[in-house]
Amino acid sequence: MAGRLAWLAQYGVVIFLAPALGIFLSTLPLFKETPLGGSGLTAAHAARCGGYAAALAYMWLFADRLTKEIADDGAGLSFLRAVTRPLAIVMILFLGDKVLFPIGSPLLGQPGHTIYALLFITTSVGAALWLTTAWVGRFGALVKFCQGGHQSRTSSDHRQAGGEPSAGERTRPAAKEADQTLVLHRNAAARGASLGRYRIVKELGRGSMGIVYLGKDPTIHRFVALKTMRLDPRDESDEKDVKERFFREAESTGRLSHPNIVTIYDAGEEDEVGYIAMEVVEGITLKDWCRKDALLPLERVSEIVTAVSDALDYAHRQNIVHRDIKPTNIMVTKDNTIKVMDFGIARMTSSTKTQTSSILGTPSYMSPEQLNGATVDGRSDIFSLGVVLFELLTGRKPFEADNLSALLFKIAHEPHGAVRGIRPDLPVCANAIFDRALHKDFRQRYARAREFGEDVRRCLVSSSSLPCN
Repeated sequence: MAGRLAWLAQYGVVIFLAPALGIFLSTLPLFKETPLGGSGLTAAHAARCGGYAAALAYMWLFADRLTKEIADDGAGLSFLRAVTRPLAIVMILFLGDKVLFPIGSPLLGQPGHTIYALLFITTSVGAALWLTTAWVGRFGALVKFCQGGHQSRTSSDHRQAGGEPSAGERTRPAAKEADQTLVLHRNAAARGASLGRYRIVKELGRGSMGIVYLGKDPTIHRFVALKTMRLDPRDESDEKDVKERFFREAESTGRLSHPNIVTIYDAGEEDEVGYIAMEVVEGITLKDWCRKDALLPLERVSEIVTAVSDALDYAHRQNIVHRDIKPTNIMVTKDNTIKVMDFGIARMTSSTKTQTSSILGTPSYMSPEQLNGATVDGRSDIFSLGVVLFELLTGRKPFEADNLSALLFKIAHEPHGAVRGIRPDLPVCANAIFDRALHKDFRQRYARAREFGEDVRRCLVSSSSLPCN
């Protein structure tokens, strides 16, 4: 807790000491007796003015930092987060007028006073409008916080009295079972925005597992992405098995150490919700380059697919299959590094009984054996990467249909489209690569992802048509 609040003390010390130092310096004879030109002011005035100005500037920096630190929980913290900056501006304008204007007033003259008055009124009105807009825009979050707090206290008092949960309490969890991570979101905020040892900074988004948070490890001050998923199966007898499989998969994927794979640091459980702490990556996913109007040069496509192939080959040699290779799970970071994300996530998700009847993964990129529910190995990932490569080269998927049933049938039974029929400028060897990578029979595909990547590199970067064995 002390580590989390250390920055508050730093800003508080500056805000308190800066004006105190200015006042102290203004009492020294040297400052009192040193004039500032012909303005009639002395260095003492400048010292006091500088101290107050520094304090006001740090008040703004404090408000800005506080806004970033406050978690967006959709309730009371969201309201506080929205009004912090505009409220700080209102306070800074008021205090600045009270402490700085009297000191600098002699320098303004009559025209200056008029201009100052106009600027002060304009900025004050702007700040007031900003505060009002933030207040009104997040008023619903404040109401939600007040209502939620009342309900939580009522429920808590009821249980402490030894009574059974009300009918409403019994039915609400069942009604919201499909979105269990929302419960985590509210509970995390109520606990002081923490999940395990990680402090939740803000919500980043919602993925296939559940809510994704930006978290911070207070011990080593490292930011992490926290991906959450529920671990409570409907069949209570299977609860232990579900958790064991979850942590077993998290442990195996956590052992992966490759420059093109997002690193998993930790995994844990809280309130029947599992979480995985992993490396935070910023960049653009391949989805942005799977459009006909935004296709990448062949050499760049080759670099990306080769990097992903190397990462997959490394994972496959550790007996780990990704199971959900698709453009949105492959990112090009700000420093131009290729990162494969969500390793093992599909397998972890499959450990919950709530999803055993659903298809895990993204149908357009799934291999035939994956659709059939058969055991998969690395060759399934190669099929998926082949689909991604097809889309990067053409802006289209090799299997397209008007509905899910027709799509699944095409993937399982019909041949893929000829890539050079869509894009004739591609080398002839491209057809052979896809014929092998997208083969229905996994035994006829590339045995290793690295072999697939090497063929792609030789084919796409060469100006001549090379045979692809």
